[in-house]
Amino acid sequence: MQIIFLGTSAMVPTKERSHSAVLIKYGPEGILFDCGEGTQRQLKIAGIKPSAITKIVISHWHGDHVLGLPGLIQTLAANEYEGTLEIYGPKGTSKRMEMMLEAFAFDRQISISVNEIKDKSFFDNKNFKIQALPLEHSTVSLGFCFTEKDKRRIKVDTVRKLGIPEGPLLGKLQSGEVISFKGKKITPEQATYVVKGKKIAIISDTLPCSNAVDLAKEADIMVCEATYASDQEEKAEQYMHMTAKQAALLASQAKAKKLILTHFSQRYKTAAEIEEEAKDIFPNTICAYDFLKLKI
Repeated sequence: MQIIFLGTSAMVPTKERSHSAVLIKYGPEGILFDCGEGTQRQLKIAGIKPSAITKIVISHWHGDHVLGLPGLIQTLAANEYEGTLEIYGPKGTSKRMEMMLEAFAFDRQISISVNEIKDKSFFDNKNFKIQALPLEHSTVSLGFCFTEKDKRRIKVDTVRKLGIPEGPLLGKLQSGEVISFKGKKITPEQATYVVKGKKIAIISDTLPCSNAVDLAKEADIMVCEATYASDQEEKAEQYMHMTAKQAALLASQAKAKKLILTHFSQRYKTAAEIEEEAKDIFPNTICAYDFLKLKI
């Protein structure tokens, strides 16, 4: 699993920071959380093919989080994107996507599936699930958590002693099934061990709220907006954003393992002040920058 920060600015981009976009790569999946203006260019700079994106998850419909959608879809069409691009977003996403697709003259079309998020768990397969909860912003805004499913791994030494050959029997044990081998029953607990899945929380534009803590509970990584430092707390409250201190307090309450701050106001030439403020409360904090890549 890898997480790539393609844009880490707030409403106004800077020379160093593009609009919001975070990509999680997991096996064949490329899940893009928000698609701010310039995202397709950021993908090119990062050396990531746009066709690697299989899903786009939209937190809310403020322009700095979605203005990259038309260009990205146009590029995918020009490159004969195969399969269906899955788009997930809050209530109203279907209508907004319909209006967006009508507003531009696309020479080519791709298959797009638009899904409005109505339940906490809105995507679930055998490898991972994605959940969402409403945040507190000036428009309908969602936070997310991506949770990898626990996996069973083979106890190699045990399997060798038992003489179980490679093949379907080991596959059944990894799936949690009891098998029979040479007249003996062998349980998954005997021959396998469980590796706990990783969890990434992504908290977009919001005031501090309990749902942010819920989503980030014991997360391996909590990605969280921190638009301002605390000396701008009144401005943060006015525009319904968080300060670095508030984000750090949420990470502490959630017992997250690592906090990565993003979505910085253009007023900050560097994020040093924001990072220092957060570290006073939650030491395992870093500030994201465009093209930061982390293996999870």
